[in-house]
Amino acid sequence: MSRLSLQRLTKNLMKMHSSYRVWAMQATAFLALRKLLPVPVISLLLFGACADLSEYDAQQVRSSLNDSLVFTTESWDVEMMLMQEGRARMRLEGSYAVGYRTRDRKETHIAGPVYVQLFDSLGSVETEAWSNRAVYKERSSEFELFDSVSVRTNTDRQLFSDYLMWSQKTDSISSYRFVTIITPTDSITGRGFYGLTDLSEYTIPEPGGRSRLQ
Repeated sequence: MSRLSLQRLTKNLMKMHSSYRVWAMQATAFLALRKLLPVPVISLLLFGACADLSEYDAQQVRSSLNDSLVFTTESWDVEMMLMQEGRARMRLEGSYAVGYRTRDRKETHIAGPVYVQLFDSLGSVETEAWSNRAVYKERSSEFELFDSVSVRTNTDRQLFSDYLMWSQKTDSISSYRFVTIITPTDSITGRGFYGLTDLSEYTIPEPGGRSRLQ
């Protein structure tokens, strides 16, 4: 075979190889296109299914989303005042507060030290309380005090517990935990407590002991 014929043969082989590569790339692109085509079709089907939701179903979806949403607010050096029959009934101070709001829940969590004042009908301080933290439940109008709770009235009556709840609706205080009450004349301990905010009247369902003070 002559040198010229060998060169022509080489060129022809190179052209055939190039043509094959182009054909292979086109075939690959065609196959890739065939694989991609169903995606928008599926998307359209899903969109159509969502669009076919009834108004009731759409409302249920929106309701579920709203129930799961939690809105929070933060504040420092907190001071809260609750009114009762047009007068100040309770004042609370705390170092930090976080408010949580959902469809069924409205609470404010206050970090301590927490200081509480309850006022009588004349506006004088009737009862003071201290705790490490507190929770105000707006829907039930209840204040809960937690951790190292201590109470002192203007008649020198004291209460100690790990938990105490003040109900704005009944204007009373209660606890399901162990309590100790000290008055100028005696002291009593027990589990559970329900009484007036000035500790002038109260009930301890499970009294543990009582001692007379000299």
